[in-house]
Amino acid sequence: MSNEVVINPNEFKNVTSAKERRRLALVEIDNAKFGWYHVRACIVSGIGFFTDAYDIFAINLVSTMIGFVYWPNEGNKTPYNVDTAIKVSCSVGTVIGQLLFGYLADHVGRKRMYGIELIIIIVGTVGQTLVGNAFTVSFWAVITFWRVIVGIGIGGDYPLSSVITAEFATTRHRGAMMSAVFAMQGFGQLASSLVGLITTVAYKSAIQYDTNYLDNVWRIVIGVGAIPAVCALYYRLTIPETPRYTIDIENKIEQGASDARAFITTGAKAFPVPVKSNTEKRDDNMIVIEQEENVIIKASFKDFRKHFGQWRYGRVLLGTAYSWFALDVAWYGLGLNNSIILSNIGFSGGSDPYEAVFKTCVGNLIINLLGSVPGYWISVFTIDKMGRKTIQIMGFTMLTIMFVILGFGYHAIINESVALFIVLFTITQVFFNWGPNTTTFVVPGECFPTRYRSTAHGISAASGKVGSIIAQVGFGLLKDIGGSNAWINHLLQIFAFFMLTGIFSSFLIVETKGKTLEELSDPQDDVLEANHKKTQLTQL
Repeated sequence: MSNEVVINPNEFKNVTSAKERRRLALVEIDNAKFGWYHVRACIVSGIGFFTDAYDIFAINLVSTMIGFVYWPNEGNKTPYNVDTAIKVSCSVGTVIGQLLFGYLADHVGRKRMYGIELIIIIVGTVGQTLVGNAFTVSFWAVITFWRVIVGIGIGGDYPLSSVITAEFATTRHRGAMMSAVFAMQGFGQLASSLVGLITTVAYKSAIQYDTNYLDNVWRIVIGVGAIPAVCALYYRLTIPETPRYTIDIENKIEQGASDARAFITTGAKAFPVPVKSNTEKRDDNMIVIEQEENVIIKASFKDFRKHFGQWRYGRVLLGTAYSWFALDVAWYGLGLNNSIILSNIGFSGGSDPYEAVFKTCVGNLIINLLGSVPGYWISVFTIDKMGRKTIQIMGFTMLTIMFVILGFGYHAIINESVALFIVLFTITQVFFNWGPNTTTFVVPGECFPTRYRSTAHGISAASGKVGSIIAQVGFGLLKDIGGSNAWINHLLQIFAFFMLTGIFSSFLIVETKGKTLEELSDPQDDVLEANHKKTQLTQL
C-alpha cells in the first residue's frame, strides 16, 4: 500500500497573489502541532550527526592506540606529523563536503542529495578499518586518504540536515528541533569513548599478552561508527522533498502545499498534483483570472553576488561565517588535542598499553559527561525561549571570561588544585554547547532565502572548519615552545581573543526566534510577488 497522500489540488484556485498562495501553502506546516513525524525527522537527521561526531572524535582514541602498534620505537606515540595529518584530513574533507553539498542541495534539491553523504561516510569508514601497512604505501597515508573521504560525507551532512530540519519544522519548535539534531553530536562523542572503553576491556588479556592486539581494537572502534549510518540510510533516501524547496525553487505551489499537509498528517509525500491550465473560467458575472507562470529568480553566481553584495544581507552571512570560524578555533583546538586536558586531570599515560588506553577512554567519557552533553541539551530546552542571538552572545562572553581565567591563571590553577581546573574546564564545555557551538549551526539554516539557504549554511560551516584546521595545525606547532606543553597557557589566551571577536560578529546576525522562514527571507517573497504576472478581467 502506498504511503503517498492525496490532497485537493484546487485549494488555492481563488487566490491570485503569489505571496498569499505561498503563505497559505506553508501556514499549516509552520503552525502544526508537534508530533511523531517531527520527532522522526529529528532522529533521522540526528543520527547523521551522531555518526559525524563519533567519527571525528574517535580519532583521539585511535591516535593513542596506533602509537603502540605502529610506532613502538618512538615512545609508543604517534608522531606529530602523522597525528596532525590524520586529524586535519577529516576537516579538509569536511570543508569540501560542506561547500559541495551546500551548493548541490540548492541546485538539484534537498531530497536528491540526502543520503548520499551517509553512503560516503559508510564507504570511508569501512575503508579505514581495512587499512594496512605495506612496502609501497604507508599505513598513515592510506588512512589519511580515507579520512578525507569520510570528511566529505560529514561535511555534506551539515547543510543538508540543518536546512531539511528547518524547512520541515514548526516555527514554535524549530530552534529546539535543530538543536536536538545537533545535540546528537554529544552522544556521538560519548559513544566513541564508550565503545573504545568496552572494546579495550574486552581485549584486556590479549593486549597485556601482545600490544599488537590494539590493532584489532582501533579497527572495531572505527567500524562501529558505520552502524548508525547504515540504520538511517533508508529513511534519508526516502524522505520527501521539503515543501519550501518545491514551492520556492521548483515553483510548484500546489504540490508544495500538498506535500506540507501530507508530512504533518502521515509523514509521507503527496501524490503529484495535476498541473492546471493557465486560464480559469467561471460562470457568468464571475471574475476571470488569467495567470502566467511565476517567474522566480534562480540561484546563480551573478544573483548571489547581487544579493549578498547588499550589506543588510551580506553582513548576516559574514556574521554566521566568522562566528563559526572563531568558535571552531577554540572548539577543535581543545577537542582534538585533549591529551593535555586528560594529563592535567590524571587520565593520561599508564604503566602498560592497556592502562594507557583505558585511562584515555575513561577520561574522554568524563569530559563529555561533565560538560558537553549537558550543554547541548540545555540549548535544546532554552533556545526557543531565550533566542539564538542571546544564547550566542552569552556563550561567547562566558567563553571569553573562562579562557582569560584558564589562560592567565593556567599554571597557578594546575599547581593549586586539579579539582578547580576540572570545574573551570567543565563550565567552559557547558558554555561551548549552551552557546555558539549550537547557535552557529542553527542560525544559518534559518536566516537565508530558500534559493541560498543550503549554500550559505555550507559557506558558514566551511568557515568554521577552516578555523578548526588552523587550530589543529597551530596547536601542535605552538604548544611545545619553550618545552613540552609549555605554551598551553598562551594558546588558551589566544582562544580568549577569538571568543572576544565572536561577541562582536554575533551582533551581525539576526534573531530568528519566533519568526517563520518566510519572514526571515523576505526578499524571496518580494521576488515572487514582483514576478507573478496576473490580470483580472471583469466579464460584463
